[in-house]
Order: sequence, then structure tokens, then C-alpha cells
Amino acid sequence: MSGRPTDLVALAITVAAAIRLSMLGTVVIGIASAERLRHFMSSLDRSMNKIGLGKSAAGATAGMAPGFMVALLSLTLGFALSTAIRTLPAIGADMLIRDLRVTPQGLAALVGVFPLAFAIGLLPVGAALDRYGVRPVAVVLVAIITVGAGLAAIAQGSAGMLLAQIVLGLGCSGVLVAPLTFASRSVGPTQFGLWSGLILALGNSGMLLSASPMAWLMEHAGWRAGYWAAACFGLLTLLLIWLLVPRGTGRAANELMPARSLLADARDTVALALSARLRWLSALAFTNFAAQIGLRGLWGGPWLMEAKGFSRLEAGNALLVFTVALVIGPLVVGMLDRRFGHTGPVCAVGHLMAAAIMVLMVAGGPSGLLSGVVGLPALPGWWDVLMLTLFGIVYGITTLLFPLASSAVEKSQTGQAMAAVNLVNFFGTAVLQTASGSVAERQGPGAAIEFLAAAIVIGAIVYLLSLRNRRGNANMSLST
Repeated sequence: MSGRPTDLVALAITVAAAIRLSMLGTVVIGIASAERLRHFMSSLDRSMNKIGLGKSAAGATAGMAPGFMVALLSLTLGFALSTAIRTLPAIGADMLIRDLRVTPQGLAALVGVFPLAFAIGLLPVGAALDRYGVRPVAVVLVAIITVGAGLAAIAQGSAGMLLAQIVLGLGCSGVLVAPLTFASRSVGPTQFGLWSGLILALGNSGMLLSASPMAWLMEHAGWRAGYWAAACFGLLTLLLIWLLVPRGTGRAANELMPARSLLADARDTVALALSARLRWLSALAFTNFAAQIGLRGLWGGPWLMEAKGFSRLEAGNALLVFTVALVIGPLVVGMLDRRFGHTGPVCAVGHLMAAAIMVLMVAGGPSGLLSGVVGLPALPGWWDVLMLTLFGIVYGITTLLFPLASSAVEKSQTGQAMAAVNLVNFFGTAVLQTASGSVAERQGPGAAIEFLAAAIVIGAIVYLLSLRNRRGNANMSLST
């Protein structure tokens, strides 16, 4: 039994590499045939036009490149890698605690370094995207992620994992902003909400890998195998971005931006996040991602296994269903937003609904309020799966943060605006996730989930009040 994990790790890496290389070979062969690619893109454009996403759609930019979809999907793979790698601890938390010799609070602190490094990395990323374009920035970021995955796989203690989480956080910092910036400069504002939903949906599919498949791999080969598999996926993504994303794409209209220091770019990003244009949206963004990553990436697995008696594989299956809902949610919200509008109020109310779902799930646990009402020690496991599914669909509302940010700034500042919102998003995650670890240490994962739900409520109420005040000020201006 002693040699088995190593053999399985090697087998997992070999199989993953073979699958990825075969996928890459298919892509490269398809690209090598220009006529076939032109036919494919022509068919794709006709299909997208039918649903209002193509070049001829109202509000879309007339110059959308024929390879737009291929390039966008390649960039979105980087975001999928990020969502997969940052949710690995959820399914192997007990293994990490044992092998790294840390407490649950210590693990939360280690994992909490990731969003902090992520937030720091975002400071120069937005301006870099505006100045240098999407392709070179995305290549550097994915390369850093790949190195970080390798460091995590060989970590022997808390210091090694701390370094890995810092590197991973820096690398993952811009892999969502990159495709969002690319899309925002390739489609019109009326289409961007739907495209941002598509990017989030495809990117969230990376969490599918860290659910049941990762639970199976960890059960047989340990948690290190998950990070080695992520490193292999990083190499594939790096190659695809290099091959498929055109040079010089995604730059701001003012390509001759003056050279500035990273410190100056970082200062501008922070100033934009705190400016009157984004201040109140930042209040909502501060609590936004902490709930999703806390539920999916940290406390969801322990809640299911410790409070509800799920096995590791059963918890992985439940998180897989949850992840599918997280993939579907942004698409549904994006389509509804394009049809009905009212983006700001809908975004805030959706966050309140998600917080209520989190509280209802915990209320069905041992000694929970709902459990007491129905006279059971705890509600059955299907209740948790149902609540996780509802949360995933409703929390597609997070996709609305990006069109709200994009509409608040000039086109030339799109990359920096995306980075500013994401900066607040992950800074809030670092703060709230670390704080949730202290709560879990004292009262368990259920209390940590309720703590995150309370944070969402505060952020949503602050944003709703700001909308009310701004509407009142606008009415006063009209009356005078």
C-alpha cells in the first residue's frame, strides 16, 4: 500500500496529459485547415446571430474578429483552471489538515492567503491589460499558475503551502479579467451582460473537476495528485492561449499609453474602486465571492461530511451538483438581464436570496431550526443538495457586477474597472474567509456558513441604500 499513491499519481498525470494532448491535437488539426475553420466560424456566426450574440446583433461591434469565439474560449480556460485549483481544499480539507499538520483555523488562514495574493496581483493587471493587450498578460498569468500548482503538489508543511497559495493567487488574479476585457472590447454594451455570463459559466465548469472526479482521485492517490493534474491543465491552457489568441488583441483604444510604474497603476486601480463611480458596487463586491468560495471551496465539504454524515465521495457528488448549478446560474441570469434590465436592484436582491438559502441549509442540520420544526435530528441529505443547487443558480447574479462596472467607466478603462471590482471581491474574500475560519474553529462549519451569509446581507443592504439615495438625488436634480 505504501507505493500505491505514487503509482496512482503517475498514472493520473499520464492519463491527464494524454487526454489534454489529444484534445490539443484535435484543435491544432482543425486550425491547420483554414477552409474548415472558416466554415465552422461562419456556421457559428449564423447560430449566434439567431440568438442575438453575433456580429449583426444590435449593439455588437461591427469589427468582431472571425476567431473571436476560439480566442475567448482559450482565455476562459485560464479562468476554469483558476476555479478548479482554488476549490481543491474543499474536498480534501481533512487530508490537508493531517499532512500539513495544521488546525482547521490554520488551514483557513493558509487558504485565505490565496485571495489576498489574488487581490494584490490584480492591482497592476487591469492597467497591464489596457496597455499591453490580453495575450501577453494571460500567458504570464497562466505560467505562474502552473508553477504554483507544482509548488502546492510538493509542499511538505504549512510554509510550503503558504508559498504555493501566494504564487497561485498572483497567477489567478487576472484570468477572469482577461476574457472579460477581451469580450467587452469585441461586443457592444447591450451584449456584454450575456457574454460575461457565458464566461463565468464556462469558467465555473472548472469546479466540476474539483468535485466528484477530484474526490475519487484524492481518495485513491491523495491531495497532491489534484495539484499535479492542475499543473498539466495549466500547460495545455498556456499553449492554447499562445496559439489561438491573436497578438495585440484587447488593447485599449489609446494604445500609446504612457509607461508608468506598477505602483502608479496599482494606485489608480484602488482609486477607481473607491471612486464615486464604483464605491457602492465595491461594497457589494466585498462580500460577493467570499460566500461562493467559502461554500464551494472551503466549508461546503466539511459541512456535508461532519454535520450530515456524507462520505467523501458522496460529498464530492453533492458538490458536483452544486457546481453544475454554478455553471448554469450565470447563463440564466445573463439572459434574463438582457431581456428585463434593472441590473442594479436585481443584483442586490439576488444576493439577499442567496444568503437566505445558506441560512436555510444550516437550519436543516443537527439541532437546526427547521430540523426541530419537523421533529427530526436533521433533515435528510437531499435538503442540502437542494439548497446548494438553488444557491448555485441564484448566485449567477454575481455576473451582473461586471456589466455594472463596465457601464460606469470609459471604454479605455474597462480592464482597470474589471480589475478594481475583482480586487475588492478577493480582498473581501481574504478577510471574510479568514474570519470564517475563526468561527468554524469555535462553532463548526455551519456557523462559518451563517457568518458568510450575514456578510452578504450587509453588503446587499448597503448597495440597495446607495441605489435609493442616488435615485433620490437624481429626482431632486430634475425638480430644480
